[in-house]
Amino acid sequence: MVILLRNTIFDKIQEAGSLTDVELYKNLIKEGHVLPEDKFNKLLLDLEILGLITVVWITKDERRIQVVIVEKEIDEVEEENKEMMEKDYEASFPGFEK
Repeated sequence: MVILLRNTIFDKIQEAGSLTDVELYKNLIKEGHVLPEDKFNKLLLDLEILGLITVVWITKDERRIQVVIVEKEIDEVEEENKEMMEKDYEASFPGFEK
């Protein structure tokens, strides 16, 4: 059940991109996911520990929640090697000419 709630919370944050904890909590209640505030905070902490979201305090009682976007670094040498392997593979078939 906890994993289902965690996934639901993450999906809501991902849809919005960025929202406050108050907005998220109200949104969850609208959909029928009533949970205590301490459990809600623990689920947010779990998502933050997993590196999926960031939580930043805006005011004393409100936090901004955002999805973490990880950009994959492209290794140029690896890309060249991949292209060479594909060319070698295609060239290994007899009668194949480009």
